[in-house]
Amino acid sequence: MSAEPDPTSSFTVELPVFRGPFRALTDLILDQKVDVCDVPIARVTEAFLHRSAEEVESWDLEEATWFVAACAMLLELKVGRLMPRHEEPDEDDILGVSPDLLYARSLELAAFREATIDVSRLLEEASRSFPRTAGPPPEFSHLYPDVLEDVTAEKLASIAAAALRPPPGLDLSHVTPITFTVADAIEMVTARLGESGAAMFRELVAGYEDRIQVVVSFLALLELYRDGKVDLSQAETFGEIQVRWNG
Repeated sequence: MSAEPDPTSSFTVELPVFRGPFRALTDLILDQKVDVCDVPIARVTEAFLHRSAEEVESWDLEEATWFVAACAMLLELKVGRLMPRHEEPDEDDILGVSPDLLYARSLELAAFREATIDVSRLLEEASRSFPRTAGPPPEFSHLYPDVLEDVTAEKLASIAAAALRPPPGLDLSHVTPITFTVADAIEMVTARLGESGAAMFRELVAGYEDRIQVVVSFLALLELYRDGKVDLSQAETFGEIQVRWNG
């Protein structure tokens, strides 16, 4: 789109959607013939400043003032177009839904109204009630119940015995006791490897009958390997583990 030069403004723009005086472009935007979102306002501003710097002698204050006001207006229009707007549903949108949904909404509205009425009534009734903050007067002190009337030494002793009674012992008969510790396994491995220098892990645990002893011995090897006292090697996955003593 292009326009004839405007004798009132010498500033022209060349944009993909328009080519001509900037005043004409502003009028087209206000008439909704050009979309303000298609106009790069920053680019137009840079072109105006560049032209003003080149034509300092013919620089017009009135034209510059009008340009700033026009750009501010266009920027406000552009921001308003880009920002999301909350649209209230009109009567056509409400009546366009299904009758069942409208009936369900009417029931919800009626329930909220009834609840509002009940809450308002309860608040009004509660506003007429005031709690008593003072105790009974002294002349009625003889009517107070004696809280220690039924308390006897025997009851206190029974309560104390129940509170101080030690808890029952925990039955651990179903748990297998561990009689072979990691320290014992480390001592055993150190003694055997100190004699032979190297051995297979299967040979080190050959005399054990319980599986827990094998597990503890493997943990002992890991402890020794961490301390750098043994080297472990395995030729293949799930193969034999060779243990070499380093001292």
